[in-house]
Order: sequence, then structure tokens, then C-alpha cells
Amino acid sequence: MSCFSCMSPRPKNVKDYDEDMVPRSKNSPGNGRKEGSSKGKRSGENKNQNSKVARSFTFKELAMATQNFKETNLIGEGGFGSVYKGRLDSGLIVAIKQLNLEGLQGNQEFVVEVLMLSLMHHDNLVNLIGYCTHGEQRLLVYEFMPMGSLETHLFDLQPGTEPLSWKTRLKIAAGAAHGLEYLHKANPPVIYRDLKSSNILLDNEFNPKLSDFGLAKLGPVGDNTHVSTRVMGTYGYCAPEYAMTGKLTLKSDIYSLGVVLLELITGRKAFDTSKKLGEQNLVVWSSPFLKDRRRYVHMVDPALDGQFSSRCLHHAVAVTAMCLQEQANFRPSITDSVSALDYLVAQSNHRGSPQSGKQTPSSSGEFKGSSRKRSFENMAVTF
Repeated sequence: MSCFSCMSPRPKNVKDYDEDMVPRSKNSPGNGRKEGSSKGKRSGENKNQNSKVARSFTFKELAMATQNFKETNLIGEGGFGSVYKGRLDSGLIVAIKQLNLEGLQGNQEFVVEVLMLSLMHHDNLVNLIGYCTHGEQRLLVYEFMPMGSLETHLFDLQPGTEPLSWKTRLKIAAGAAHGLEYLHKANPPVIYRDLKSSNILLDNEFNPKLSDFGLAKLGPVGDNTHVSTRVMGTYGYCAPEYAMTGKLTLKSDIYSLGVVLLELITGRKAFDTSKKLGEQNLVVWSSPFLKDRRRYVHMVDPALDGQFSSRCLHHAVAVTAMCLQEQANFRPSITDSVSALDYLVAQSNHRGSPQSGKQTPSSSGEFKGSSRKRSFENMAVTF
């Protein structure tokens, strides 16, 4: 999928980068983890990782870590350049992203990402270990996410590969939403602007972490309702009002979350040129299904083989449809989205093994009076 500006594939180059693109993480809500500290010596990668302070690497160190960027260590490629698996002198396994100087990611985005991930820390955001700015070289060093991206586990699976279970899909959706909530509740709020399946990375237990913050933008503050900027992102995930006007809001991210939820439910890509005309855009293709509850089950990923609760599916589709509302004001807040998804995760865990798409009876008083259920029911009534 190509990144786009004004709905056509063009190189990403954030000329409108804000030099104050630094959220005040001191006041940002956390998740119980300690914020990074600049105190103490940074004598090794492990100490540096614990303090959450990004370290400056030399190009030689990273070349050695990747065996001179050996092809066998290549684990990913994109418009930004290439990602290599590497081992630092300390023995720590990392992912090293080398920006292509003529690629789709510019120096401005590099700076934004270093600033962002140096100051914001959450279990559902990828950890930036360090960076390199040797001459014209621009490299980023991240914690290694062994299971790769959500994209690789949803689409074009190799024969014999186990598809993601319904429960795991809900877990990934909820975790990604928690990462988004952390950004939206920062001071000032941060609009991620590039939420998509390829930017959701997974650890060995399929816990998700958001990555690639080069397009992140400070959100509106005070009486402002939006920020105006050139249209950047990935086709298929972009909110319609942002694509048409360049007016960016927190609800733009909610739309992208809805697209990711739709991918998780259907197993289809946000935009797939291999499909016939009329079915290439996932949101357009799914629209008739979203309007008819009797057809919900017909849009589900066949790889799930019916292993899900129909009641849970109906709830998940309701949340997805709310996030995909054409009018931004009708979309739920990220807090309501998180509450609804957390409820679905708890529901799927409580019910145990799903029964071939059939509704499983709930135990008496299940989640009765919980804030998660109340939040979800408020969304469902609206829908």
C-alpha cells in the first residue's frame, strides 16, 4: 500500500513539522510504568533501556550489529527503507530501521519519531532504544518484536500457518486502542495519524505495540477543534473528512481504528488491488454488511472457521461501525472505544472456548454494573 498525499501516492515529507512536537510526558497518563529518567550514567544498552533514554549510536556500531546490514538479517522493507535484525555488543537483540535517503520518510519524520518515543512510554508503544545520525545516515534502533506486524498474521498466510484466533484478535484490538488512548490523553494530545495493521507490532504473546510515529501531530488545544495539515497517511485508513479538507482531529485516529477492527473481523486488507472493482476498498465493501445484522456473520474471516461467539461478533461489529461513522462527531472517544474493547476481551475470556459462531449463554450477573459494560451499552444504543 502506498502512502499518499491528497489521495494519490506520493513520497511522505512532513514539511509542516512542528518544532514543539514534544508532548509533556510528565503530565501524560501512564500505565504504571516509570517514566524515563536522564539521571545516572548511560554506560550500556540495558541500563539505557531501563531508563527509557534513547542512546546515540555510531554507524559502525549498528553496522557491526547487523553484520554490515547483511541480507539474511533483513526482516522488513517499506517506503521508509529497510529493517534489520541486529545484536548489540551487550547481546541485546534489536530491530534497526535504516531510512532510505530517497524513500518516503524524510528527515523531519525521523526527528519527530525520536522526540516522540524518547518522551512517551507505554506498554502498547514500541520502545526506542537509540538512533544514529552519522553524516546523511538516519537509523532508529527499537526493541525487537519477535512476531512481526499484525499485517503478516492477517493477510496472505503461508500454508500451514495458524490464523489468529478470535480471542487473540480482540486482545490485539484492545491493546492498540490502549496505546492510542495514551497518545490522545497526553498534554497536549497527540494524533497518531498512521494507525494501520503494518504499524501494530506483536511480541511472543501477541501483545501489540504501536510503531512508526513519523507522522504524529500535536492535536488541537483550547478552543481549537482541529489542526490543519497536508493529508498524509496510508490509503484505506484515512478518515474521509481529513482526506477531503486536511482538518485533522483525534477522531481521525478513531476512524483508522475502525478500519483496523474491520481488518481483524474480516481478514481482508484495507485496500486490496487484487480484488475486483467494488471490493478493493474494505470500508466500501463492508458497508452493506454493517447495515444488516443478519449479514454480520457473512463478513467474518473464513479462517476463523466459525470459532467465535455470535453475540461477541455483533458487539465487535457495533463498535467498528461506530468508529467508521462518516461524521467525525458521531464517532466514539478513544476512552469509550477502549472500554468497549476491554469489555469484549473480558467477555471472550470469561466464556472460554467459542462455539462455532453460536451465541454462548452468559452467567448470571456477568459484568453487571461494570463501567466497561455501561460504556459499551451506551455505544450500542447510539449505534
